Amino acid sequence: MTGSAPATVTSSYRRQPPPLAVKYLLGAWMYGAVAPVGFLLRKLGLMERVAGSMAAGRQRQLARRNAFRGYVPTTHDVFVMTYPKSGTNWMMQIAHQLLFHGKGEFEHIHCVVPWPDSRQFGPMSKYAIPVEDPAVWMASPEQKRVIKTHYNWELLPCSEKARYIAVIRDPKDVVVSNYHFFGAVLGPARPPISDWLGLFLSENFFMGGSWATNAAGYWAERHRPNVRIFSFKSMKRDLRAAVREVADFLGVRTTEAMIQEVCEKSSFAYMKRNDDKFAMWNMIPWQQPVAMVRKGSQGGSSELLSAEQQRQVDAYFMAELKRLGCDLPYEEFADLAK
Repeated sequence: MTGSAPATVTSSYRRQPPPLAVKYLLGAWMYGAVAPVGFLLRKLGLMERVAGSMAAGRQRQLARRNAFRGYVPTTHDVFVMTYPKSGTNWMMQIAHQLLFHGKGEFEHIHCVVPWPDSRQFGPMSKYAIPVEDPAVWMASPEQKRVIKTHYNWELLPCSEKARYIAVIRDPKDVVVSNYHFFGAVLGPARPPISDWLGLFLSENFFMGGSWATNAAGYWAERHRPNVRIFSFKSMKRDLRAAVREVADFLGVRTTEAMIQEVCEKSSFAYMKRNDDKFAMWNMIPWQQPVAMVRKGSQGGSSELLSAEQQRQVDAYFMAELKRLGCDLPYEEFADLAK
C-alpha cells in the first residue's frame, strides 16, 4: 500500500480568494470602525451585551439561511462536525487520509473538503470546493469524502446513509486557541483576554455560539450507529488508537503500513510543517498571515488563563451542560482546573 501512487482528484473547482480591493476594504473597516467602536463599548461596559445581541442575531441568520438547505447526504458523505478551534483540521486530515489510504494529496485541504458554512460569509464564498462537486468521492478508493461544518446538530442534514464524526475539546483550550486565531484575524479589534473570556462564557459567543449547546447537541446523538464522538484529549493521548477507531467507523480496511502513513500525515509535526495546506487566506493585507496549526495542545490554557479563570470556565460549562439536561462526562473531555 505504501508504494501506491496518490489518487488524483480531477475537479474544475479552483479556490478564489477575495480581490485585493475587498481585503483592503475589510482591513479599513476593521481598523477604522470595529476597533474604535469595540474600545468604546468596553469603556462603557456594554461589550458583552452588544456582542451577545449581535451574535444571537447571527445565529438566527445562520438558521434561516442554512447552507445545507436542500442538500441530501449520501453514502459518500463523512461529516466532521466541531465547535471552532476544536481539532477540526486534525480530524479532517485523519479521515481524508484514511479515505485515500494514506495517499491524499492536495494544494489546500479545502480543495478536497467542502465547507458549506463558509458560503454564508461573503468574502469566503469561494473558500472551499462546493458540496455538490462529486470529484473527491469519485477519486477516493472508499468512494467517500469529508465535509466540514461548525453547525450545531439541529442545523445539519441528517441521513442514515452518511457518517458523522464529532470532536469535542476542553473549552479552556478552545477559548485560548480561538483567542489566538480569531484575535489575530480581528487585529486591533481584539479585546483583552479577560473580555474575550467574558464573551465566551455566554450563550451567544460571536465566534461559534455556545460551546455547551454545541457539545450537548452532538453528545445527544452518540447512540446513532452512524455517529461517533471523539475527545480531543483522547486523540492527543493516543493518535494511533484514534486513527484505528476512525478507520473502523468508516469501514476502511487498513494495513499497518497504511495506519503508519496516516498517523505520520496527521501528526502535529507534519501539519505544522505544511500549515499552508490548512491555513486561512490572509484577509487583511498588511497583517501577518494567521497560522492554522499553532500548538495543538491539551491542557495548555494556563498560557493565557489564570487558575481562577480556568476554574471559572469549568464551573460555567458544567453548570450549562446540567441546565441543558446533558450527561456528557465533562472530565473525559476536559482536564479540570485545580
